Parts: sequence; structure tokens; C-alpha cells
Amino acid sequence: MRIGPRVRAPELQGRSWLNTGGRELSLAELRGRCVILDFWTFCCVNCLHVLDELRPLENDLSDVLTVVGVHSPKFTHEADPDALAAAVDRYEITHPVLDDPDLLTWQQYAVRAWPTLVVIDPQGYVVAQAAGEGHVESLGRLVTELAAEHNLTGTPWRAADHQPPAGPADLRFPGKLTVLPGGTLLVSDTRQHRLVELAADGRTVLRRIGSGTRGLADGTAGQARFSEPQGVCVLPAEVAGEVGYDVVVADTVNHALRGVTLADGSVRTVASAPRGTALSPWDVAWWSDAVAVAAAGTHQIWRFDPRRGGFEVLAGTTTEGLRDGPAATAWFAQPSGLAADGDRLWVADAEASALRYLRAGTVHTAVGQGLFDFGHRDGPAASALFQHPLGVAMLPDGSVAVCDTYNDAVRRYRPDGGPHGGSVDTLATGVAEPSGAAVVGDDLVVVASAEHRLVRLPYRAGPAGAAGATGSQVAGAARQTRRPATDLAPGQVSLDVVFEPAAGQKLDDRYGPATLVTVSASPPELLLAGAGESTDLSRRLVLADTVPAGVLHVTAQAASCDTDAQHPACHLTRQDWGVPVRVVPGATARLGLVLRGMDDPP
Repeated sequence: MRIGPRVRAPELQGRSWLNTGGRELSLAELRGRCVILDFWTFCCVNCLHVLDELRPLENDLSDVLTVVGVHSPKFTHEADPDALAAAVDRYEITHPVLDDPDLLTWQQYAVRAWPTLVVIDPQGYVVAQAAGEGHVESLGRLVTELAAEHNLTGTPWRAADHQPPAGPADLRFPGKLTVLPGGTLLVSDTRQHRLVELAADGRTVLRRIGSGTRGLADGTAGQARFSEPQGVCVLPAEVAGEVGYDVVVADTVNHALRGVTLADGSVRTVASAPRGTALSPWDVAWWSDAVAVAAAGTHQIWRFDPRRGGFEVLAGTTTEGLRDGPAATAWFAQPSGLAADGDRLWVADAEASALRYLRAGTVHTAVGQGLFDFGHRDGPAASALFQHPLGVAMLPDGSVAVCDTYNDAVRRYRPDGGPHGGSVDTLATGVAEPSGAAVVGDDLVVVASAEHRLVRLPYRAGPAGAAGATGSQVAGAARQTRRPATDLAPGQVSLDVVFEPAAGQKLDDRYGPATLVTVSASPPELLLAGAGESTDLSRRLVLADTVPAGVLHVTAQAASCDTDAQHPACHLTRQDWGVPVRVVPGATARLGLVLRGMDDPP
């Protein structure tokens, strides 16, 4: 099921390698095996979904297949080699990983989106490419086909076994925390797939809930299994009395909500994402008489009512971006932290490096510029910048603490009027990847995830409207995600989204058009024609010759179904691209984006 022309795979280039015992790895060493290159970045929840999808494939086909991760960073923090090494540990990655901070290999393979998977055959040729998630089943069939064609036999191969951290730890890359009714702290021990209850001092372990083994199992505190749990929230006492559990847990990789009964530590599954929905619940908060859920995987806010069960969407369309307005049409970008404040639900919108809130059915942005703008800059909210924040907490004076994760800082937003009113200052720096926080007495207790501990920041609240903790002002530079720009000619340009259904599938148009492509631009003036939605995979764009550079935002989806299966399944392939472009006279007048298949440029 080869797709497109045979192209020799370019060599792998980067700064260094992980999980190879300190040596460089070349494609020549992998000749005679199938190879899947996984282009990823550790901020990207869709990339994390692919890591989890690849685990069984790596195991089942280990005698003929090698997966190689190519880490191509989006944010400045992700280019730090120590941060990457921590991420490889955090997500239990055991295959070789190439650190490619300058995107050298990314450019060689013409990659334009996170995540992207590239299949290389045993002779060293690229035979398939797919952007986004959900491709592993079809890629597994392709690898099996290639192995049979090339008569591959062998034993599991690894350049060097991944070495887990030495010795037990009370916490390992913890995610979020909440204060229990008795004043103790419940922390999601994310890397160790469990919850840990700590005394009010934030250090003394009182008990552990969960076996510590990755999985999905209900039962007693010692039997239950989680998979990278994150957010935790306490239900009101009267609601807990009705439903029989006290705490809701965002069980992220299981795409489920779990209920914990504090009396005995038992765990039950109380809600699961609809089939085929990579929900990735990252945080939960009690708001508006229900549990609000930060659905990082679908770029939405969901609602779960413990008394009735079931999910419903509160806000977001599943399109990744930053757009305010009515909840049903707003865009989010990997919402990862929640905090309730009366009629407002505050949201740490990680990929947009933004602080947002939902009130009265409308989404507002308090701080944030867009998907590709970030930094560490205080001052008026309209110009302040974060870098991939993962957590928020309400402070006693009505301001909002923000876990500014990739700046290793805790920041504060002081509301003042409407959207983009108010100001931002910095409460603390040097907090290693803060990801969650809660107020405990006069302190803000923060999860320092990369240091595997909680830290306490003094916070003394003044009267209503008065300043609390003294913050500093940081006048950091504004930054943008740096990726190689694509040169396109001014005037008419052909946009071609490449999609070939997997073997044994066909486009599914039983309920309407099987494809949908949405195009916009930043700045909007870049695009004179071609914006909006269309069911065609190819479209004519017109670029302005008066705008020298910008970003084309393209979202494409394609629905396909099995053709020969007894019980055919439907598959939805979807990807968002933000393509930096330069408008250059004489440049190419075609932009090809691969959803699945191989691009065959003219």
C-alpha cells in the first residue's frame, strides 16, 4: 500500500540523542527494518496521544519495527535539553529520540505539523506520511505488509534501554492538587499513575490511592489503576452524599473521569469520553452546579453532572486557536487549567499561552495574543505574555494566580474591567514547570512538577480590592514560535490537502461531504481570497503582495470507513496547520499539506 513516489529518506540530523546510550544513530544502522519517525513536541497533547497509540505497535512489531522520535520544539522552553530529557522520562518514552532544536530534520522531511508520522521501508525509502493522530492501526498494517514483502525476520532492537529514575519517590512529575475538607492535600502523582494524600505541610505522605501501574481499573485504593491522572476537584458535600464519591479525577490518558471515595480510597469510573473522542481531560473544577472539564485533547470545555452522569460541551468547536465570542463558536488551544470564581470559569489555555474565562455563555481573553506568540512580560494585560501556562488558582483578593509553566514562574493577573483590562505581575520565578496551585491559609501551594514536589509561596491577602502578595515586574521580550517559513508567490496560489484513505477504507459520504477544509490567515489582510470553509481538498488562494509575511491557518478533516470488515468502523482524520509564509515574487504558487499519504509536488 505504498503511497506516492519512492523518495530516499534523508539522514537524521540534530543536536543529540536520548535513549541511545549517548551515541548517534543513523538510518544506515536501521536498514533492514521498518522505521516510523514520530515528529513531536512535548507541549502538544496530540503528540502525547500518538505516543500512547504507538506503545502497543512498538511492542507487537518489535522484531521488525523501530520507532524514532524526532523532537521539534515549538516553545523556547522545549529547546532546553534538560527539559526534553525530563519529558522523555515524564512520558515513559523508551525508543530513541533525536533532539532537533533547529528543526533540521523537520525541514528535510518537509514536515508542517505536530504530530507527523513518517514510514521508512527496510531499503531506506519514505513510503507514507500522516499528520495528526489516529493513524496507528493503518500504519501497523503497512508495516506488516512491508515486513512480509521484504521477508523480514529479527529480534527486538533498541539502541539502549531507557533507564527509569533510580529509587522510589513520593511524587514523580505531579500534576495538580486540591485541598480536602480536613485540610490535607490530594495530589495527582502523574508519572506514577496514582494519587497521593499529603498532610497540610505538603510533605508527609498519609496514603496513596492507585496501584502505581498504568492502566484503567476500578477497585480499592491498592487495586485501582490510573493513566497519567491530572486534575482533581472536591464535590460539594451534599452532591457527594447523593453520588457516593467525594473527589473527581481527570484520568487524562484514559480519557475518563474517575470518582474517589475518601472514606476508604476506593475508585470508580464515573464517565468516559464518547467512543473515538480523545478527550484528554487535563483539569476539573466545580462550577455552575456541575464539574467543568478542561478537554485539552479536543480544545473544548465540557460539563459533567455527577447526579445525572454524561458529558455535554460547554464551549469550543474543536478547532485549535484563540477566538472569543459565543461559547458555541469560540476556539480554545489545549485548555489545561481551571479555576471557578462565582459566575466566571478561568481557563489556562496552554497552546495559546493565554488566560481566558467563560461567563454567561461567552468566552473572553484576559491575557494572550495567539497560538504562536509567547514570552515573559508583565504590565498591562493587553501586552502581557505567558509561555504555555498549565494551571490557575483564585487568590483571596480576587486576582488570579497563573502557573506559567514554560517560564518556570508563577504570575498574577489583576482584573480591572472588561477583557484585556487589568495587569500582570510575577509572584515567583525559578519554580520548575509549575502546573497547579491552591491557596492554603496565607500560602499559595504550587506543584513544581519538574522538581517532583510542592512549594509554598507566602500570600497575605488584604481587604477586598487591595494588593496581596508583592509581585515584581518583568519586562521580557515578546517571542514567536520559530519555524522555517514557506515562500509563496503573491497572487493566486493552489492549496492542496493530500488525503488517501488507508488500505481497506474509503471516503464516507453517507451523511454528507466526507471532507472539510477551513482556511484563515494572520494577519487577515494576507489572504485576499480563499478564506472560509469548503468541502474541496484543493482550493485557490489569493495572497496580497502588500503583506510580506504571515501565517496561513488550515484545518482539514476527512471521514473514511472500512470497506471489507464485518462490522465496519468509521474513522475521522483531522489536523490543524499554522504555516508561516513569506510572500516572495517568483516563489512557488502551490502549498501542499499532507493529511495522509505522500505529496507529489509538480
